[in-house]
Amino acid sequence: MDAAYVFRVRFRLEPARPFVSLEPTSAETTVTLSREAPEPGTDGWLFFRNTLWRGEVGDREYGRRLAAEWLGIPERTIESVDFRELRTDAEYFDALQAAIAAELETFKADDVSDALSKYLGSSLRVTDASDSRC
Repeated sequence: MDAAYVFRVRFRLEPARPFVSLEPTSAETTVTLSREAPEPGTDGWLFFRNTLWRGEVGDREYGRRLAAEWLGIPERTIESVDFRELRTDAEYFDALQAAIAAELETFKADDVSDALSKYLGSSLRVTDASDSRC
């Protein structure tokens, strides 16, 4: 089982020393960040429900705090955080669907598809076992 939340993070680089400066047009960079998705039913597996809404980061400030923590950089340097996708293999996706079905009332959804759409939108990609990017 393998899955990862993928985010695009835009941030500003800040020199660590006062005698160093950066060209303003080159101080901003964008990275693609992957965060391992906890196994469904285990601690932290509701990350998508608590963080995303319709495939977007629900609380921008919280998203910035998370990205800063994950990257080990000051929060003030984070310009934006965009959720790209939950990239998962079929085994993880099956387990995720089963875990959601077991706690459907938690999601305030009519069925599993409704819950997935409500929190992930169309940002869910199931890969085959030979795709090693998860």
